[in-house]
Amino acid sequence: MDIKEKIEEIVKKIGNDRNFEKEFKKNPVKAVESILGVDLPDDKIMQIVDGIKAKISVDDVKDKIGDIFDKFKK
Repeated sequence: MDIKEKIEEIVKKIGNDRNFEKEFKKNPVKAVESILGVDLPDDKIMQIVDGIKAKISVDDVKDKIGDIFDKFKK
């Protein structure tokens, strides 16, 4: 299993599926396990959850920076 690939897949699903986004916020371990299709120890899943949260934060910052630059272009 390629963890980086799975993180990207889950981040994309969170961005495209509001129900999954709500589930991830409510119970991230369960949400990630539903995508992975395997039951891993919670500490292993939490590593993936932390990677997803970090990726979402980075993407959010990039979007906000892009919005700021777009305002200056006008």
